[in-house]
Amino acid sequence: MEFGIIGLLILVADIYAIIQVLGSGSSTGAKILWVLGILILPVIGFIAWLIAGPKSSAANI
Repeated sequence: MEFGIIGLLILVADIYAIIQVLGSGSSTGAKILWVLGILILPVIGFIAWLIAGPKSSAANI
């Protein structure tokens, strides 16, 4: 049961990260690479996105 909850949390976090990547002002190539990284390596991809991912335009203000 606990692994199911952790898996669900990872899924929600990955979906959030993908939505943020697709809504960012980055180039199409960068978006594709980030989404592939998050999909192929869900936990590591999400952590990498948190640290170095494309920021939204609101963060630049």
